[in-house]
Amino acid sequence: MPRIAYVNGRYVNHGEAGVHIEDRGYQFADGVYEVCEVRHGVIVDLTRHLDRLDRSLSEIRIKPPMARAALVQVIREVLRRNRVRNGLFYLQVTRGAARRDHVFPAADTPATLVATAKSTNPEIIAAKNANGIKAITLPDNRWERVDVKTVGLLPNVLARQQAKEAGAQEAIYIDRDGMVTEGAATNVWIVDKEGLLVTRPADPGILRGITRTTLMDVADKLGVRIVERRFSREEMLEAREVFVTAATSICFPVVEIDGHTVANGHPGEVSRSIRQAFFDIAEKTAI
Repeated sequence: MPRIAYVNGRYVNHGEAGVHIEDRGYQFADGVYEVCEVRHGVIVDLTRHLDRLDRSLSEIRIKPPMARAALVQVIREVLRRNRVRNGLFYLQVTRGAARRDHVFPAADTPATLVATAKSTNPEIIAAKNANGIKAITLPDNRWERVDVKTVGLLPNVLARQQAKEAGAQEAIYIDRDGMVTEGAATNVWIVDKEGLLVTRPADPGILRGITRTTLMDVADKLGVRIVERRFSREEMLEAREVFVTAATSICFPVVEIDGHTVANGHPGEVSRSIRQAFFDIAEKTAI
């Protein structure tokens, strides 16, 4: 069965989908996106993802392409047409197609809306949860507004490639003060020496991850105390546990960083308990 994409009001074969060559997402990375997990036939944390999409659009001054109820129907239809029960959907909105110019195009230029979906293999995610992943650290060289989920991801692409070439699965950014910001595609957490669950505050230096937010609800239900504060690379290397969170992975334990073994080199109890309870607490929307 061929994959189906939604592009500006039409459902088309994925291999034939396209936008105008002067679309501002292609020319300037002038757009935003969301990625949301689908698990056992339900969409996970859809409301929070769409709330963040609205915020991202507002921050870069793009008018929403349609009402939320209509957008939810597009998402459901894309998932149905692609028969996705375990996987993800990708949603992207750009400022539209117009003659190339750095300033905004005319106010009546319609935004470009693209939605795709694909199935993923739950066994691959389960293996990473069971065994943990490796990471490297890199200086944070991104623009200052990473709290907006834009499609301008070149630094993240280069960081992930560097991680791959080092035999790792994630790159963790370190700011000018030697403090951890976040991963190239994840938020970063540690369990410190006192047993507290620690993550960097959601200031403009990191993306306020949806999984990060729901994980806080999960931790509260489990009685796990969370502290939002900055922490250094050195503290991360000495932590009892390190793990990263994202919609596509939920909670991956990190067992090695820059060749240094984290704790005993095995996934920890806190990440395991949070992962097991996550889907009991996360919002679930039927397709």
